[in-house]
Amino acid sequence: SHWAVLIAGSSGYGNYRHQADVCHAYQIMIKNGIDPDKIITLAVDDVANDDMNPFPGKLFNKPTGDGTPGTDVYAGCKIDYSGSMVTPETFVKVLTGDAAGLDGGKVLQSTKLDRVFVNFVDHGGVNIIGFPRTTMHARDLVAALTKMHSAGMYKELVFYLEACESGSMFTELPSDISVYATTAANAHESSWGTYCMPEDKVEGKHIGSCLGDLYSVTWMEDTDNQSPAAASETIETQTERVKRLVTKSHVQVFGDTTISSELITNFEGDTDSAGQLDTSLAHMIARAAP
Repeated sequence: SHWAVLIAGSSGYGNYRHQADVCHAYQIMIKNGIDPDKIITLAVDDVANDDMNPFPGKLFNKPTGDGTPGTDVYAGCKIDYSGSMVTPETFVKVLTGDAAGLDGGKVLQSTKLDRVFVNFVDHGGVNIIGFPRTTMHARDLVAALTKMHSAGMYKELVFYLEACESGSMFTELPSDISVYATTAANAHESSWGTYCMPEDKVEGKHIGSCLGDLYSVTWMEDTDNQSPAAASETIETQTERVKRLVTKSHVQVFGDTTISSELITNFEGDTDSAGQLDTSLAHMIARAAP
């Protein structure tokens, strides 16, 4: 089966984009057939109903013109852990299937036959990613992934990480634990928001914050634009396209790169196709794509 873990690690209206990114990712997982019971979402959930939001109870990840309704990614976005539960400890428990102390909350119950997709979005620094009140070190993230592998919690795992200096998080990731990871930036540079002022308008109203992050919006809009349901695009093709379109930072790849020949919907959806495109063809498609 297929599982997804989605995390927005920040809080506050100024970080609107992170929760919008994660709810957009949630919509993609649902659209592409992942069982909602197998999607686990962590987000403080303090943005949609913030007094500063001109559209109370809604989040948008892309601008629209005057008179054109936006796509509300918050609608139906089921958040499993919110508020003070968004911590590195909760994240590790979710990943490693440890339900102790989570008051019956969902954790991964995946097996060695399953594929897992993880998407983390927040601020970061060298060897750390952010949470509302603390940070998580690279060694703890890699340790959690290694523990998952040792426990037979996945067949293959794909991890998309959005944060400044995010490339520093996977420098010690083993290449033999069936994890493929990409990051929004290298180990020494920022990643960037997008659809920021003055492009933050939905239906003619300024949101007052960036709507998304460039790396995140790029991979998600790429998935959204595939038809039908991204049925023919490989992870490698998506990665090459994202690398080309994200020009303010340098998207990085880590881990088991053989996984990149699989279809994106093997992880961002519920397919189990081999989808092995020739590498040269994948590069050609990525270069030719709009």
